[in-house]
Amino acid sequence: MSCPYPPGDRQPFDFVVFDLDGTLVDSLQDLCDSANVLVAEHGGAPLRPDQVARMVGEGARVLVDRVVAASGIAVDPEIALARYLQIYDGRLLDRTKPYPGIPEFVVDASQRVPMAVLTNKPGAAAVPVLEGLGLARYFREIVGGDGPYPKKPDPEGLLRLIAGAGASPERTLYIGDSAVDLQTSRNAATRFCYARYGFGRIQFPEHEIGPNDWVVDSAFELPAVLRGTRPCGFVE
Repeated sequence: MSCPYPPGDRQPFDFVVFDLDGTLVDSLQDLCDSANVLVAEHGGAPLRPDQVARMVGEGARVLVDRVVAASGIAVDPEIALARYLQIYDGRLLDRTKPYPGIPEFVVDASQRVPMAVLTNKPGAAAVPVLEGLGLARYFREIVGGDGPYPKKPDPEGLLRLIAGAGASPERTLYIGDSAVDLQTSRNAATRFCYARYGFGRIQFPEHEIGPNDWVVDSAFELPAVLRGTRPCGFVE
């Protein structure tokens, strides 16, 4: 069954907002490698990427706190955060790449609908990543977790982006891969698309996907969501 739209509506959305890590880009290995440099400096054992994947999504401070706790190292939280950000800043694009299909989708979609990025990643990292991958110019705004709004899942950042674009929540699509993204969309009353291909899948509450949510297993399926021709829910 197709998702509900107003009769004759050929452009379901007036605005599209993306999460970054796990949605637009696969940054897990760089995040994991940076965490492990910090851990190694304090004599800890390295963490696996799947462990770090469970720690991502609520901002750098929470990530570092979780890394420190999981590795059992002894370090002041503020020192650990500052050092992690310094390490990560030097390797933002070592292994980070857009997910297959993302560059093509972003270029095409930007010609039809305004788009933005809302991430809990610090803006000082988010903007250079998107600039380095040649994607930043396609977004009207890139808002990081250290910006003027509370971090997700607080809806203020998303609602401010929607208002700035002259759109409405019900005609805004938020695309993300994590439970935090789903809750952000719910809190702002936007439509939601679950990027199941992202590393947030490892702990995503798939039972909370509703009858008006989309699920995509690759970014190549996103154009059909934007056109309103892809069914909602899990598609076999």
